[in-house]
Amino acid sequence: MRVVVLTWYRAGDTGTEAVREAFLGVSERLRGQPGLLSARLLLSQDEPDSLVIVSEWADMAAYKAWETEPAHRDITEPLRPYQDRQRARPFETFRVSARFASMPAPAER
Repeated sequence: MRVVVLTWYRAGDTGTEAVREAFLGVSERLRGQPGLLSARLLLSQDEPDSLVIVSEWADMAAYKAWETEPAHRDITEPLRPYQDRQRARPFETFRVSARFASMPAPAER
């Protein structure tokens, strides 16, 4: 069963472009990661410095394998300074229990 991981970030004084650049760099290093289906960086429309990365994994086993892989901390290091430490949990995992798509999603920039 697919798993979605949400990780919250705060841009602070650096601005959201710095988080975006870190996300793009990390994403390039994750290309081909077993079990990783997609990752998106979302910018809050309500809080200008709040962002969330939504990653989708084939299953919890694939996500846990990545999470315990020695390279995990090194690869994600550029994003770590931006994690939203104001939240009780800067990341959460969710199991997909239902899905709906009325049409294919448009291409994102």
